[in-house]
Amino acid sequence: MSLTSKQRAFLKAEAHHMKPIIQIGKNGLNNEIKTSIRNALDARELIKVTLLQNTDENIHDVAETLEEEIGLDTVQKIGRILILFKPSAKKENRKLSIKVREV
Repeated sequence: MSLTSKQRAFLKAEAHHMKPIIQIGKNGLNNEIKTSIRNALDARELIKVTLLQNTDENIHDVAETLEEEIGLDTVQKIGRILILFKPSAKKENRKLSIKVREV
């Protein structure tokens, strides 16, 4: 699902007050991190991920890898922070994706 600019703006506003819940450190983007991101997106649909100072990962490469492997949308990249969105697979967790479709 590719996001329109209005949907992207809506998601940026929703994510503004959120704190990053996943951190990518010196071990880089490994399978445990990917699993954590999948689980968090299934529960919340919109999350922030931060790249710590000690990582060798590039934010653009991380975003591209996650988009390909998990099938999520990168809402925004700010410095070392990624805002990620993916509609939940669980029906009871689909609160935000319904609002996004209405925008």
